[in-house]
Amino acid sequence: MSTTIKISDELVGEARRYAEVYSRSVPKQIEYWSRLGKIAEENPDLTFDMIKDIMIAQQEAKDGETTPYSFG
Repeated sequence: MSTTIKISDELVGEARRYAEVYSRSVPKQIEYWSRLGKIAEENPDLTFDMIKDIMIAQQEAKDGETTPYSFG
């Protein structure tokens, strides 16, 4: 579902710069920041790098890029 929202020109400009560097669209860049912020608020003890690693691991699991771990 998409929704139209009003955001500042400043935020759009920053998102445009980052989106270009990371090959994302402006909306996807803002969505990425939103997801990071939500996770950070819900888990204040996690570092930025840990949050990124968790997001990558979740996507790898969705893509079937995991291998079973056997104990012992």
